[in-house]
Amino acid sequence: MGARWATLVVLSVVTGCAGAPPQVVPGCTKDTDCKGDRVCEHGACVSPPPRVIVVEPPDAPPIPHGPPPYAMARGGARHLGRLVGPAPVHAPAVAWSLRVGDAIVGGPTVGPDGTIYFGAHDGRLRAVAPDGKEKWSFATGDRIWTTPAVTVESTIYIGSDDDFLYAVDADGKEKWRFRAGACEPQVGTGPEGVRCDVDGGPTLGPDGTVYFGADGVYAVWPDGSLRWKLATPQHVATAPAIADDGTVYAGAQDDALYAINPDGTKKWEYRLNDDVDSSPAIGDDGTIYFGADDHKLYAVTPQGDLKWAVLAGSDVRAAPAIAPDGTIYFASYDRSVYAVHPDGTVAWRFSTAGHVQGSPVVAADGAILVGSQDDHLYALEPDGRLRWFLTFDADVDSAPFITPEGLLLVGGDDKALRAFR
Repeated sequence: MGARWATLVVLSVVTGCAGAPPQVVPGCTKDTDCKGDRVCEHGACVSPPPRVIVVEPPDAPPIPHGPPPYAMARGGARHLGRLVGPAPVHAPAVAWSLRVGDAIVGGPTVGPDGTIYFGAHDGRLRAVAPDGKEKWSFATGDRIWTTPAVTVESTIYIGSDDDFLYAVDADGKEKWRFRAGACEPQVGTGPEGVRCDVDGGPTLGPDGTVYFGADGVYAVWPDGSLRWKLATPQHVATAPAIADDGTVYAGAQDDALYAINPDGTKKWEYRLNDDVDSSPAIGDDGTIYFGADDHKLYAVTPQGDLKWAVLAGSDVRAAPAIAPDGTIYFASYDRSVYAVHPDGTVAWRFSTAGHVQGSPVVAADGAILVGSQDDHLYALEPDGRLRWFLTFDADVDSAPFITPEGLLLVGGDDKALRAFR
């Protein structure tokens, strides 16, 4: 990583935990009696605290700022889920369709020159012109689940299940790659095979730092060197969200939401009883909203205290969206989309015919767009009424995108990116 990054400091951080106490499994005499990463303390199996790996320049040179961000998943670092374009008033028609080699689960995004970028389960990042013609594709070593992030000078960042974060230039050439962790095998199934998958993020900070989740929460400088890492006991599949004060929030499969200081040290953690696979969103007042596999959407204060929780009928894995008026929209595997007032009361619920894994987005005119595993994309009015729907050939797990010019982009499990007008 270069001489100026030569100092490596590993810190054990033990702080008070907000929320529920850590999960404790009784009955052990040694660490090998415990499952997974848990250790034996005073006759009980407990999860070890996260480790923080901080990389500091030995002579404290200026921070290597990168180009400001331009576009990323959920519309920005706070993950509000707002689109710049309005939704069509009536069901739009297909303008063009581009077939690829496998399902498209991560949402598309658009660069400064109008180029459309998206990844697919065939392991390729693609650049597409606004008329639907493919400009180039870049091959990674495994599936891509995430939405690309793009800077103002069109550096594109994308994560892959081959355990790498990639930086690609506007011509489709690799600038650098950063490997997360040291998992072996890098490609495959099973706890060790997926623990280092880079499928959380990337999210761009205001100074160009790239944040993502894998076997922990990472912050990487724009030149591809490590800034810091908060190692977690289990995989981080959520895209980190960044508050205005620089605090980084990310959920993990060790049943916790982590709040991380800008220097990479843990601020607090909020513990639950199940995985957190929903990327957080941060409201104007700093409230953090996120879902979990315990069937709830949570609202937590910046200090790590619970404000309220809304119970759905099944897992909440989709990232919530926050409208300008403060209404929170979230989806659940119970086949429903919910609207929640800022005080935690449910305004309405819209039912689909399939699990909803795709994250809702709010168009510039207030319409809510969300895909479902019933093979449809729905456009809903702010009061919950159906505006229109589109039918696809397979699940719609990708969050849709609307360009400033009004082009609606939707990827699906039917291996196609479609544009509608």
